[in-house]
Amino acid sequence: PVSGTVIEGNAALADTPALVNEDPEGDGWFFKLTLSDTAELDGLMDEAAYEAFVAKL
Repeated sequence: PVSGTVIEGNAALADTPALVNEDPEGDGWFFKLTLSDTAELDGLMDEAAYEAFVAKL
């Protein structure tokens, strides 16, 4: 998790929630935020680490 302020929500999801699954890295985004502490990003997994984690479940 990261801390910050939500600056925009994706209104398109209200009409087309399937975008979350169809285009998660494009039009299916949830919100935009301004981070309080960018150092918190260092504790997050990148895509490869997340895929490895999920593969172990």
